[in-house]
Amino acid sequence: MGANQSGRMDKTLYGQEVNFDHFQILRAIGKGSFGKVCIVQKKDTKQMFAMKYMNKHQCLERDALKNVLKEVEILTKLEHPFLVNIWFSFQDEEDFFMVTDLLLGGDLRFHIHQEVHFSEESIKLMICELALALDYLQTKNIIHRDIKPDNILLDEEGNIKLFLGHFHLTDFNIATVLNDNELATSMSGTKPYIAPEIFDCAVDLCVGYSYAVDWWSLGVVAYEALARARPYDIHSTTSFQDVRILFQLGYEFPKKWSDGICDLLSKLLANSPGLRISSLQEVKQVKCLQKYDMDMVFQRMYTPAFVPAKDHLNCDPTFELEEMIVETKPLHKKKKRLAKQRSLREIQGSLSIDMDVDSPINVQTSIVPEFIVYNRYQEIEKREREEKEEAWENELELAMCSPNDQKKEEELPNSSQNSDTQKQKKSQFRKLSKCGILKINLMKSSEDIPEEPWEGCSTRIGYLSLPKSDNPVTQINEVKLQNIDYIDRTPSPVEQRL
Repeated sequence: MGANQSGRMDKTLYGQEVNFDHFQILRAIGKGSFGKVCIVQKKDTKQMFAMKYMNKHQCLERDALKNVLKEVEILTKLEHPFLVNIWFSFQDEEDFFMVTDLLLGGDLRFHIHQEVHFSEESIKLMICELALALDYLQTKNIIHRDIKPDNILLDEEGNIKLFLGHFHLTDFNIATVLNDNELATSMSGTKPYIAPEIFDCAVDLCVGYSYAVDWWSLGVVAYEALARARPYDIHSTTSFQDVRILFQLGYEFPKKWSDGICDLLSKLLANSPGLRISSLQEVKQVKCLQKYDMDMVFQRMYTPAFVPAKDHLNCDPTFELEEMIVETKPLHKKKKRLAKQRSLREIQGSLSIDMDVDSPINVQTSIVPEFIVYNRYQEIEKREREEKEEAWENELELAMCSPNDQKKEEELPNSSQNSDTQKQKKSQFRKLSKCGILKINLMKSSEDIPEEPWEGCSTRIGYLSLPKSDNPVTQINEVKLQNIDYIDRTPSPVEQRL
């Protein structure tokens, strides 16, 4: 997960429905077209997060609701060290909320504007780290479509130097998911970073585009970070025709750059997607990157040449001033504002009152059911519980299978018969585990085996004495429980909360 998050999971989070009241707002650190980002602290665990919130009224006005719903859906399926991972999502009458990893190293755009000198080694490591992220997204059939310096964040927190200054990809607002053999066709992205084939699609010169567009954007970002200028002078107002002419004219590398970095960037900035680097395997084949072990990159074992400052915030300080002075509905006054609105509704006894006079969203439509409510801690707990259950089933299967069983299975001439036998036995083992039989011991007798407590259970559970029968079904029918005073089938407290 994110570099700033602890591996310890607080039990108070399990089964908890997280909402805005569970966080303390500290300060604003960023904003987008209709969303803002602030630093928050979870009140019970004291963990720090970034909270992105988007006004529902503005989402509807700008026809962006679909993108917000899609972004949350995508983020809840992702987990990678070089992505900004989501931890919670929820909503109230005014806003959608996404609580993510907090990375205080600032975005790459901020450091470019601060005229930070990025060495070639810094850029090579950045490309390797983000290549791992893009390769991971491709396994999930996701195209990001908006890779730019504003959406690349750096580490700043960490107890060891290794976890400082690494790059993380964020903002999946216009990302899309491709089905098998499908191509994207919409004109999406930020114009200076959009790949040539997307412009071609816009003028019906190609049938669609795929994952290679993100690798083009990565090449533009790398060139800009190193040169402090983009390879093509493209702006939001540049016409499609002028853009296509610029692509035909090409670009130049500064003379001081090494042959290695020029070779790497030229392969990322190939006009034809077929000639462009667009996979992790192709990245590994680039000569100047062969010294990097991608497993070590994944584990963040290479120390970045540039580490953001820790004595001040790496963001524009005006964000906080705007939130405190200019914002008409500041976040720190939300609790009081919503309480007043709810009180007015109760007094008038009607659910048809507008949430505020300026918004067309009323109470009946203010909660969007399609918006996913998410708690990553619950997902982690669920995953760990499933892994334990699988381990218990494997333990039971290993215990119930005698050497004769294994020999007979190996001698079965038909592999399908073997598979059916395995399925039948696993089904029977699963029934045993669900009945509370969680511990076994491979011994002829359990008379000398003491009872032991089992973590998470309210009673003591004894052991199974395994019969000598070779038939697995007969084995299960002949199993005798010994040293068991009582088997409690009542769900444990953890299960009750779920």
